[in-house]
Amino acid sequence: MVIAIITVIVGAVSLLLLPMEQYPNITPPVVEVRATYTGANAVSVEQSVATPLEQQINGVDNMLYMKSTNANDGTMLIQVSFEVGTDPDMNTVFTQNRVAAATAKLPEEVKRLGVTTEKSLPNILTVITLTSEDDRYSQDFLGNFALINIKDVLARIRGIGRVSVLLASDYSMRIWIKPDRLARMGITVPEIVDAIRAQSVIVPGGKFGAEPEPPGTEFTYTVRLPERLQEEKEFGEIVVRTTEGGAQVKIKHIAKVELGVETYNGFTRLNNRKAAIIALYQAPGSNAVELVEKSIETMN
Repeated sequence: MVIAIITVIVGAVSLLLLPMEQYPNITPPVVEVRATYTGANAVSVEQSVATPLEQQINGVDNMLYMKSTNANDGTMLIQVSFEVGTDPDMNTVFTQNRVAAATAKLPEEVKRLGVTTEKSLPNILTVITLTSEDDRYSQDFLGNFALINIKDVLARIRGIGRVSVLLASDYSMRIWIKPDRLARMGITVPEIVDAIRAQSVIVPGGKFGAEPEPPGTEFTYTVRLPERLQEEKEFGEIVVRTTEGGAQVKIKHIAKVELGVETYNGFTRLNNRKAAIIALYQAPGSNAVELVEKSIETMN
């Protein structure tokens, strides 16, 4: 009886101190590769982006299988599943090395936007919405606010694989071209894009009084030239073409310039109110319950 009582007491105390039993990992760790080919349809993305990446990633160490999804908005997602029990960090490194080998075969537009490789489970762990009480803010403002102020904070939570603000994008200068005027003047879209890239740049100004300076020079001054264009009016003054008579065709003559967002893919609502939707994805090997609690605590 004494031994039984002691055993019960020790068991009760140990029950409060021992860690919760962890279930073994039964789902394969996943590494996701993402890229964007602006303006391309699903078939073009599959042929120009997904195929070169798949050919290089195929057969990477510890890989089981992979699945690619190509959409008509120019986005591509490759999910590479690895053997259960393998190190997710090493899987990411192996995949990243294969992606780097395929980068040279990708279109310039894709390389300019970048190809991301990260470990994450494919299913959403939890969703957080951001709204205003009086509905004063637009979806674009709320989404951009989440991208700037909230996304990075949530991404720092240990165990979070990826944070995605659904259907949101950064503020961008939108140039809405008027096709009738382009046709009348014989101006093409690539001509407009080249003009914007050439005239919205950061130009090094050099220095005054730098080596080798004349005798008696005591100070060195750095020349600061204007930064990249930021205002709608500044973009409207970009010169697209100059005629033989000296007349200039500017952006404001053939397009409407306004501050908007990078992409317009859909609408996000919570109870019919404008909202930003933040999706959290779990990293392999983390505790889902603890991650949800930490995310709520971080938002508070």
